Order: sequence, then C-alpha cells, then structure tokens
Amino acid sequence: MPDLSKSAVTVLGLGDMGSALVRALLKAGYPTTVWNRTADKAKPLVAEGATHATTVAEAVAASRLVIACLFDYKSVTDVLDTAGDALTGRVLVNLTNGTPGQAREFAGRYDVDYLDGGIMAVPPMIGTPAAFVFYSGSRSAYDTNKQVLEAFGESLYVGTDAGFAALHDIGLLSGMYGMFAGGLHALALVTSAGVPATTFAPLLKRYITSMAGYVDGMAEQIDKQDYTINVTSNIAMQSAGYANLMLSAEEVGISPELLAPLAPLMARRVADGHGHEDIGGVVELLKKGKK
Repeated sequence: MPDLSKSAVTVLGLGDMGSALVRALLKAGYPTTVWNRTADKAKPLVAEGATHATTVAEAVAASRLVIACLFDYKSVTDVLDTAGDALTGRVLVNLTNGTPGQAREFAGRYDVDYLDGGIMAVPPMIGTPAAFVFYSGSRSAYDTNKQVLEAFGESLYVGTDAGFAALHDIGLLSGMYGMFAGGLHALALVTSAGVPATTFAPLLKRYITSMAGYVDGMAEQIDKQDYTINVTSNIAMQSAGYANLMLSAEEVGISPELLAPLAPLMARRVADGHGHEDIGGVVELLKKGKK
C-alpha cells in the first residue's frame, strides 16, 4: 500500500521502462499516479496500487514531481502540450532517451524545475543495485527529489547543463555497442570454422574483461593530450597487425564491416607521424569530425 506520508509522484508513459519505474515507486511506498495514451496498460499497475489518470492534465495535477518516460522527445512534447497550466511550477524529470542537444532545447520549453535523465539499465534491473541513472539540469530539483529518484537505482548528478545526462548515457552506450560489435565479429569468425560460440564465449569474456582496464590509461592520455604515456604497444605495430583482422575475415568469408572503420584511422595516425604513440591518439582524429 502507498505510504501517504511520502510525496506523490506522477509517471507519464507505461511502456516496459515506464512500468518498471512505477513498480519501483510503488515498492518504495510512493503514492503514484499513472497515465498512458493506451489506457489498458495502466490496469496491471492500478491492481498493484497505482492511481490511473484519464488525462495528462489530471495526472500532472496529482503530483508536484512528474516523471516522463516516453518514446522520444517529440512524444514528450506532444503529451505535455496537452497538460495546459497544470504543469506550471512542477518538477519535471524526463527519463526519455535522446541526445544532449535535444535535452538542452527541451529544458527551456516549459515553466518547470527541469531534470533530464539517462537510465543505465534495462527494465528488469530497475529498483536493484545494478541500476543507475544520470541526472542533469536543476540542482535544486535533484537535491529535493533525490530520495524518490533512488527508488530506481543509484542516482548520479552530473551537472547543471541539461544535456549532460544524455551525454553520459550516449557515451556509455557507445562503449557498449563498440564492445558488442567486436564481440559479434569475434563470434562470427570462430563459428565460421565450426567452433561453438558457447565454447569460445568464456575466453572472449575473460579477454575483454582484462582489456577493459586499459580505458583508464587512455583517459589519462586524452586528458593530458599526451599519447606517449605508458605505451606498451604503439599504434604503428597495432595498425600493421590490424590488417590481419581484415584478412582473416576475408579468408573465412565473413564481413569485416563492424571492425573496418578503425583501420584507416590508425593508418592515418601513423602516416601523420604518431606511430610511436598509443592508439588513444585516434581520438584526435575523431574530434576533427568525419573526413
């Protein structure tokens, strides 16, 4: 049952993630009002203790803290534009996935105390120690509502720039998908020769885990813009060896397209006279934009 001594919360959007957020709030005892364009999605949550609002204005009026978790920023705008004056003076936490630029543009759209957020979890992780969420924007909104927000997982405030939560979110997702790309290529390569993926996977996990520690060294080099720090395998050697990744893919008839983009970047860095440095220097080429 909701704890009526706790502050009320409204959640707009009851997809898989929105529903997970509602369940975490209910578990923590917060009186929770919900709204979704498709009203039937509210039924199981109402059975678990949530209150269903039939309009956005009604949902927003029910709580000072309003959390939006919808498909994209346009859908959030479309929904909130129907709230009328009910939104004025509320705290709005937007947990919809988007870009830093979209978050910054959105931040000034409504007369609210605004927080943007980036959820680093899948729905089943919400409310567990494995989940964490980035927040950026109004510091007062964060400090006042931190206890509520921690029902979802660890909360990390990353700055007053509303785009910083999305920046951190997209940054981590970029690293994840880069890892997935390498992992998928590796599994395609070995299975093409009849090695079971499940046999190779523990070795792949072990190796990737050990290599993950290298991120700290790259970060130091990038911050200091010195790619000669603690070089153990210079980029000239790595670039030469990288060619064998492409050749091996060609030999077994798999596409190298997940790995191929890195090869010309390394080669350019070597050609520019940085062969003695570390691979982290490739970031300098990325900063210059697409050539």
